[in-house]
Amino acid sequence: MKIQPAVVTCVVLLGLTVTIQAQIKVTVDHNSVAAATAAFKFKRVPSPVKDDAAAGARLLLVEGELDSSGAELAALTDGVLPADEDQPDKNLFFNAGTGGGRLRLDLGSLIEIFQVNSYSWHSNTRAPQVYKLWVSDGLDPKFNAEPKASIDPTTCGWRLVTIVDTRPQPGEEEGGQYGVSIADASGSLGKYRYLLLDCYVAETADEYGNTFYSEIDVVAKKK
Repeated sequence: MKIQPAVVTCVVLLGLTVTIQAQIKVTVDHNSVAAATAAFKFKRVPSPVKDDAAAGARLLLVEGELDSSGAELAALTDGVLPADEDQPDKNLFFNAGTGGGRLRLDLGSLIEIFQVNSYSWHSNTRAPQVYKLWVSDGLDPKFNAEPKASIDPTTCGWRLVTIVDTRPQPGEEEGGQYGVSIADASGSLGKYRYLLLDCYVAETADEYGNTFYSEIDVVAKKK
């Protein structure tokens, strides 16, 4: 496998208790393989929507290699969901044997964000989500809109919101659907234009540990 040491280090860090910001709340929900449907209905996480703030976002692959059998970047925000648990062309995922990658969403203007929600679906180890979420308003004089993996985003105008890690405990089912909702207790994550996702492999036992990401929603705060 072509997983770089830096990536392995980050994956280890993801297992630690997150104390980045006390106000941030990460809600994780899981539908088992048997219970998962194309409706993406969860008990605690809202279902994906088509008209969220990310619907018209410009997406950029900052670092990494996308799998050629998967969907294009636009699949993350187009509101079109996979119809079953193993539909590569409806999911975005990184190439087999690589350690994930870095994606950027440009919302086009400053938006007050209420929630960021992410969704994935697979029958096995490609279902869990492991990523870091960064945000930026783009106003810092040192702002770098395309920080490569070797660059710490906090040094160039980005703020780390939280770390997401939905990998199950030993003995629990890995496959199915995962829904993640990131919010703040205040009701607003802040006003931002850019989102940056550092996506990591969910397992390293084989070359197929990169998550099948079905959709990412950015929900604007209602005025």
